[in-house]
Amino acid sequence: MRFIDVTLKTAELDSLKHFYKDVLQVPVVAEGESFLSLRIGETTLTFEETQEGRPFYHFAFNIPENRFREAKAWIAEKTALNTEDGEDETNSTDWNAHSVYFEDPAGNILELIARHSLNNASDRPFDAESLLCVSEVGIVKEEVPPFVDELVGRGFPKYREGGLEFVPVGDEYGLLIVVKKDRRWFFAKKTAEIFPVKVHIQDVGVMEFC
Repeated sequence: MRFIDVTLKTAELDSLKHFYKDVLQVPVVAEGESFLSLRIGETTLTFEETQEGRPFYHFAFNIPENRFREAKAWIAEKTALNTEDGEDETNSTDWNAHSVYFEDPAGNILELIARHSLNNASDRPFDAESLLCVSEVGIVKEEVPPFVDELVGRGFPKYREGGLEFVPVGDEYGLLIVVKKDRRWFFAKKTAEIFPVKVHIQDVGVMEFC
């Protein structure tokens, strides 16, 4: 499952423009007074300005599976890393992946993830051009199982079984991370809230969640 476009809301558009353009130096596809579109490898990530609340999300970027150390050093030079139980990275044997987490000025919880099962090793030095795609988008629901059953009924595979509060749906190229409202986000102090999300999935089409 591959995300062609991901569109999220923000109340901090000016701060996000500075962070992604000037700090991370992510390539800009388009921008205007009320939006910013970024190129994250094969995905276009768009932030649209809103006056309704202060939206924040969890999303992840795939990185070359052999460049985790470089990626961690790269992001640590630009912003603070999030921690969990005193650790500032994960090594998941279940997912065969290394991850590092951080936040942008809008409070979005970002993850750089090196998935070692993917054949995407790179021999170039790590920079913003090494971000391969948006590979995870958090979808928050009052009840997780019924929504996951709906996705499975539409042909989406579960990536892992999960439980009542967390189920990843899709594959290593694209996952909808379905979590229960008020569940604490991993590697963050925030609890999950429901905000609008729009994704364009290859061979599926546009889906909107709220």
